[in-house]
Amino acid sequence: MLASVIAELRAAGCVFAEEEAALLIEAASSPADLRQLVERRVSGIPLEHLLGWVKFSGLRISVDAGVFVPRQRTAFLVEWAVAMAAPDAVVLDLCCGAGAIGAAIASRLPGIDLYAADIDPAAVASARRNLRPSRVFEGDLFDPLPPALRGRIDILVANTPYVPTDALALMPPEARLYEARVALDGGLDGLDVQRRLAEAAPPWLAGGGHLFVESSEEQAALTAQVFEANGLIPEIAHSEEFYSTVVIGTLP
Repeated sequence: MLASVIAELRAAGCVFAEEEAALLIEAASSPADLRQLVERRVSGIPLEHLLGWVKFSGLRISVDAGVFVPRQRTAFLVEWAVAMAAPDAVVLDLCCGAGAIGAAIASRLPGIDLYAADIDPAAVASARRNLRPSRVFEGDLFDPLPPALRGRIDILVANTPYVPTDALALMPPEARLYEARVALDGGLDGLDVQRRLAEAAPPWLAGGGHLFVESSEEQAALTAQVFEANGLIPEIAHSEEFYSTVVIGTLP
């Protein structure tokens, strides 16, 4: 059975056919269920949406169909946030998707005071399974957050959309067709949401607080300029290991 599933997935272009086949077989409740799972995977539906979870930063993160699937490169942002956070920091995971970043930080620093928000209702539903439900809010950026958080956030992590609109058509079908567009589309140059975030963030940050966003290597310098224009001290970090770029803005 395993060999035939591997062959079918490989023929469909699945790069990690062996690993995916084992996961689908494990998830299937019957041969008929397995056949359906394989057919849906071959059709292009993301493996994570079929399984209902993704492994991220050592955790199993619940993720519903249509929700942005956390990328492994984002673990680099987690590493930076953990390194710069106090054990009892107030942390906000904005544009949180399934809440993977916040969950990963909390797993390393269990004493933090963690909040999260996203504009996508499906993402919020997933995040409420991965995080404390009463601390996950639905709405645009800071709009749904408790006013008492203003000026208290030590660590603000935000995996904002940063793909330029014209580049969406070049993304893999798994992302382009099956993930929420609001989690991918960053506008004309990819920085629309980052600009809004950088403008709105300073009043919410505590003195010396840090804002972290994922970026591309090509966009990072412009993101840093946006941060600086809004009173944040920018820093750019690259990782060849994670193939990832993070821009950090610190409130003086």
